Amino acid sequence: MLPWNAEDLTFDETRFKGTARLFPLPDLVMFPHVMQPLHIFEPRYREMLNDALDSDGLIAMSILAPGWEENYEGRPKLLPQVCIGKVVTHQRLENGRYNIMLLGMRRARLLHEIDGGRSFRLAEVELLDESYPSEGEPERAEMQSLLCKEFQKSLPLPEGVKPKGPVQELLASELPLGVLTDLASFALPLDAGLKCRLLAECNVDRRARMLLDSLGSPWKGTPLTPATMGFPPRFSSN
Repeated sequence: MLPWNAEDLTFDETRFKGTARLFPLPDLVMFPHVMQPLHIFEPRYREMLNDALDSDGLIAMSILAPGWEENYEGRPKLLPQVCIGKVVTHQRLENGRYNIMLLGMRRARLLHEIDGGRSFRLAEVELLDESYPSEGEPERAEMQSLLCKEFQKSLPLPEGVKPKGPVQELLASELPLGVLTDLASFALPLDAGLKCRLLAECNVDRRARMLLDSLGSPWKGTPLTPATMGFPPRFSSN
């Protein structure tokens, strides 16, 4: 297993040209800030990985739209939500397959696929930036504390593990709310449709409220306004 270095944990936006290798799966919604082990075995995805390793190491995890079973070997429809990840370590097995660790880097929106003459799929994507609206700042710390509490309650803990400790304190106070929402969105057993909506939501306060609603603890603070919701929404090229 080849180790990673500090440069593997960064995303250089200035070098990203807007074209992404697509790794579509039906049951995995990837988020920034999380590490995902993957086993690469299909020939087209081995080619994709080798191309990534020879270049920027980036792979965009995309999501197969409902009905993908009828055309999995071809090019089934994809949902627009994408998470760009970076291969931070990889292991080539004797049979030519790979085990890799992929670190989620950035949210993105799939604009349109392109023909790159390869066995794997390529697309033009738009990077999406998170927003922390100023209107939500007075309540953000309290919202983060509540979300951390509900996140801990919803996670199955191994026997003997204390429900409170340094990790929980870190979640509650040290991590930015955007990172906390992504960790919770990825780790919790949420509906895939909800996970897709959470991945698409760039307004951090709104994302936190969506999570709290799903955990049965709706936020009772200031109602959302068009300003805090990022309204009107931007139109996609799809």
